[in-house]
Amino acid sequence: MRHTDGPRDVWSVYRDPLGTVEGFTLTWVHSNLLTLRQQERRHRNIALATAALTTLRERIVGPRSRVRGAARIDLEIEQILEQHRVRRYFKVKRVPRPEHTFKQTQRGRPGPDTEYRRVTKRRYDIEWTIDQAAIDYDKRSDGMYPLICNDRNLTPAQVLEAHKGQPMIEKRFEQLKTVHEIAPVFLKNTGRIEAFFTLYFFALLIQALIERQLRLEMQRQKIAELPIYPEQRRCKHPTTEQILRLFSLAERHTLLRKEKQVQVFAPELTGIQHQTLELLGVPEAVFSG
Repeated sequence: MRHTDGPRDVWSVYRDPLGTVEGFTLTWVHSNLLTLRQQERRHRNIALATAALTTLRERIVGPRSRVRGAARIDLEIEQILEQHRVRRYFKVKRVPRPEHTFKQTQRGRPGPDTEYRRVTKRRYDIEWTIDQAAIDYDKRSDGMYPLICNDRNLTPAQVLEAHKGQPMIEKRFEQLKTVHEIAPVFLKNTGRIEAFFTLYFFALLIQALIERQLRLEMQRQKIAELPIYPEQRRCKHPTTEQILRLFSLAERHTLLRKEKQVQVFAPELTGIQHQTLELLGVPEAVFSG
């Protein structure tokens, strides 16, 4: 997360002159803030894994330990390394350590002539080291990632700028899956599937236009927030889902007598509903007519 008083993010781009095997352009991107985040995440994960392994070792070597089997110990080690994503950086080994106890060969109170026999049980301990070479190897690529593009006319800087618009595109895909619930699709005919997705494309387009109109008008009128969330909580960036939810309870009633219309009761809009319609440029008469 970037803080206002933190370092500036400096981006660097480089186009590989060879490109990919498929013939696409290959642009390498480097960000200094991404470098810092990846290094901090690596250090945190190593510290958490070290603490977890220390706790596991205490459980293993404790006098009342229930973690004694080799398979159980190996499983817990594997879970720790997998959970903290540090498998490359840790070398953990299970070490057998003999534990000796002495018992009387015969029953009775021990005396000067009592004979004892030694009983040896094998218990386990764990030891680990951190592979600094693997850490140094990964540090060389911190903050870097490749971008593949099929448009050869774009400069490396333009490729990066286009890539930064990806969150907006991904947001629309997320809305398709959640708000519109487009999946699963049970159609099998190719033409029907294309028509189905075309309709949802138009729905997304209308959704984006509604949000664009409302947000631009809010910006023009210098309105920072609208109380359109449940419980009238304020929203800085209204979405179409919240706008439609705002009008979901508005009802229009028609009074009939012998199948003839007697009177129409228009929906009674709230203040925030009036304001939203005004920002959207929708006349109230059109909405309630």
